[in-house]
Amino acid sequence: MSALSSESAHILNINRINLHLKSEAGNVHILKDISLSLPSSKTVSIMGPSGSGKTTLLMVLAGLEKPTSGTVEVAGTELGGLSEDDLATFRRDNIGIVFQNFHLIPTMTALENVAIPLEFAGHKDAFKNAEEALAAVVLSERIKHYPSQLSGGEQQRVAIARAFVTTPRLILADEPTGNLDIETGKKIMDMMFDMTRKHGTTLLLVTHDPVLAGGCDIMVNIRDGRIPN
Repeated sequence: MSALSSESAHILNINRINLHLKSEAGNVHILKDISLSLPSSKTVSIMGPSGSGKTTLLMVLAGLEKPTSGTVEVAGTELGGLSEDDLATFRRDNIGIVFQNFHLIPTMTALENVAIPLEFAGHKDAFKNAEEALAAVVLSERIKHYPSQLSGGEQQRVAIARAFVTTPRLILADEPTGNLDIETGKKIMDMMFDMTRKHGTTLLLVTHDPVLAGGCDIMVNIRDGRIPN
């Protein structure tokens, strides 16, 4: 990982994170004493072999998986001190997530999918803002279409619009181009990098692609649940 300036404002501070999960084979130690600090408004890649803990680490940072020990601080808030309701609210307002499998609601249009987090937050202009977010990812002509009527690339653009629509401090992206062809994947990542710079967001990207990882400001490698020093 590249050296970080101690003077940088940090969006993320995790200290000695461990995660144990039970399985049929017994207790599994997935994340092992991980510590990491990342500055705001940067693009960060996380690379490592399959099963090394990359996606699990993202779930911990999103507050979707609670570590067995250690602390996770995002935008100055320690997630372990929040109730489930407060954690859901914090995540809605501060963290956007882009999954490999899109995770769109099939019975809702593109516009409705993007408007959901704004509606939950009580925004009066939820649909107007959602429409603007879809325009930013070049989908103005597809706002009334359902996910099944969209290509994989278009579905991922809807997911990106949904992730950015609340102007979060942190975007977590788990192999966002994994289900796309090379050309479409490149367009998607160019779009994500552009939006990250435009909004001053921190992007944390899990990827197997060394070229894509090399395009990020900071590279982090994880192996066997550890981040080597």
